[in-house]
Amino acid sequence: LYEQEPERFRQVLTAQAALRNLPGSMLIRHDLSVVERAQVNSGREFVVPANIAINDATPDQPIIYLPNEADFVGALVKLRDYDDLYLYVARPIDPRVIGYLKTTRETLADYESLEQRRFGVQVAFALMYGVITLIVLLSAVWLGINFSKWLVAPIRRLISAANHVAAGNLDVQVPIYRSEGDLAALGETFNKMTAELRAQHSDLVRANTQIDSRRRFTEAVLSGVGAGVIGLDPEWRITILNRSAEALLGVRESEVLGRLLTEVVPETAKLLKEAETTRQRVVPGHITLTREGRDRIFAVRVTTEQSTESQHGWVVTLDDITALIQAQRTSAWADVARRIAHEIKNPLTPIQLSAERLKRKYGKHITQDREVFDQCTDTIIRQVGDIGRMVDEFSSFARMPKPVVDSQDLSETVRQSVFLMRVGHPAVTFEADIPGSLPARFDRRLISQALTNILKNAAEAIEAVPADQLGKGLIRIKAERSGDYLVVDVIDNGLGLPQENRARLLEPYVTTREKGTGLGLAIVGKIMEEHGGGIELNDSPGGRGAWIRLKLRAEGPVSTETAQGA
Repeated sequence: LYEQEPERFRQVLTAQAALRNLPGSMLIRHDLSVVERAQVNSGREFVVPANIAINDATPDQPIIYLPNEADFVGALVKLRDYDDLYLYVARPIDPRVIGYLKTTRETLADYESLEQRRFGVQVAFALMYGVITLIVLLSAVWLGINFSKWLVAPIRRLISAANHVAAGNLDVQVPIYRSEGDLAALGETFNKMTAELRAQHSDLVRANTQIDSRRRFTEAVLSGVGAGVIGLDPEWRITILNRSAEALLGVRESEVLGRLLTEVVPETAKLLKEAETTRQRVVPGHITLTREGRDRIFAVRVTTEQSTESQHGWVVTLDDITALIQAQRTSAWADVARRIAHEIKNPLTPIQLSAERLKRKYGKHITQDREVFDQCTDTIIRQVGDIGRMVDEFSSFARMPKPVVDSQDLSETVRQSVFLMRVGHPAVTFEADIPGSLPARFDRRLISQALTNILKNAAEAIEAVPADQLGKGLIRIKAERSGDYLVVDVIDNGLGLPQENRARLLEPYVTTREKGTGLGLAIVGKIMEEHGGGIELNDSPGGRGAWIRLKLRAEGPVSTETAQGA
């Protein structure tokens, strides 16, 4: 129709546009050139937008052109059976609608823009929320920490101060802040407590110093005194033992602490019971202890340690008075010996002279019973001689001379004494272990007398053993130096020493032999005592027999006459 009747085609196109209330329509080509235009009465002319997407138009899918800058809406469709021919129609729109569309388009664009940026915004908001949350959380933590510090600070100060007090620092003080309320009152109480502790600690230190000073003084006194001191609790258990008591009793403090004194020293039971019964402040007494075959006499004093309310314990003091008792007995016997010697010796000489004169003068004139007469006079003379020798021993014991010391050789003195005993007792074997020389200061005559007496006693003890029990009589002699002393040991296998009253063998007139005077060991003991030494009576380590040990100071007695001053 367009090719045959172009005018009619234009009318039909215009009628169709008017019918559809379109202000105009047009046929265009692909290059947007207008082939035919149908214009309905309108105040304006419509043109094809230059930016229309003509390539997207198909016969089945028209393209709708929404208004942008223009105030109309258009549609473009490709005509079927025509390769390069398109129908474009347009309709004007109310400006308000255009405004609405523009607003909608802008809003849609904004929405699409927001939609495109939604993830970023979400991330940003999430980060912002996280940051805000973190800030709030940190602020809350900071506020909580500050609040806890404010709340806990007084308690921490108290804990720190308590640790200082536990470490021994009693000068610590807790600062007081009135704003802390009850905790401030607690701090004040703590400061008062530390002040009281400091004062009490100072008092305790002073008291402890005084007690320690007294303790050291007491220990010095106890260790310095020669008497043994034993502390007991009310049940008689040992609480303290000084060194002298350890030496006297032959025990160690660690071994007897906590034990009953009556178990350690049963001999004290009687005195302790007496002290407990009589309730006297001090109960004196004497006990005899036998240790290792030796009897020792002790002066014992039991002192009550009590107050007006209760009994706190006992203090037992021990003094070894064995030497004192022996000295008293020796002195008494010496006085008796002097008196006996004086009273007996005076008539002995006249008796002996008278008997000898009778024998000389009348012996020739007696013809009847001459033998009886001679026997009687000889008996008188012999017995007077024996009594004279006994009186001489009495005198020797009673008037023991002070030793006159000089530089001597103890080895030579011992060898000479052993030689004399070998000659006098050939049936006894003497084994001597004597060093070449033992220089010392002593009275040679008195030491020789003591050695001879001890060796003579050993030989006589061996000879007193029945022959069927003796076997080989043996005396071993050993001399050596031991510290500041020279020691001579004489060991035999004779009868031995009695177990009871062994210490009394050193007293005058105490003997175990029928014909003994009991002065031999007493004289030996006195000689050794004068030389600053002593004598020990023990059992032979080999079984039967005696072991006599003589000790004398190598430098001589502490105070005696010298050879130059004699």
